[in-house]
Amino acid sequence: MASSGTRAGVDTETNRMRLRAAGAALVIAGAGLGLRAVVEGDAAKYGGDALYTLLIVALVILVAPWVTAWKAGALALAVSWGVEFLQLTEVPTELSRHSTAARLILGSTFNAPDLFWYAVGALVGSLAGACRRAGQRPADRVHR
Repeated sequence: MASSGTRAGVDTETNRMRLRAAGAALVIAGAGLGLRAVVEGDAAKYGGDALYTLLIVALVILVAPWVTAWKAGALALAVSWGVEFLQLTEVPTELSRHSTAARLILGSTFNAPDLFWYAVGALVGSLAGACRRAGQRPADRVHR
């Protein structure tokens, strides 16, 4: 069993990681909305796709900071792809008609190139998280 000093250190680092993930999520969400406001066309669409998945990476780390960056990226990619494939049904289209939030989160139309850009966002998030954790001392890393 870990001593109370070690446990407190882990809890403190967990809280720091959650705070960083929450801050990153806010910045990413702002960047995504800002991108759509100032850029048009493919750059806005595909940049938004990458940021969407990057946001999910940050949210996974916020909820489960002990998950490795690569697992967070893989989970974010799976969620993003799942939402994209859900667009092959009428569910997102119908929900988007009634809710701006549903339109922003679920989209409405399947677009195969989106799958690539989701992978880009997952890779960027995984690399950023892995680099961040690699810079920590081994005792500071959060493990469970």
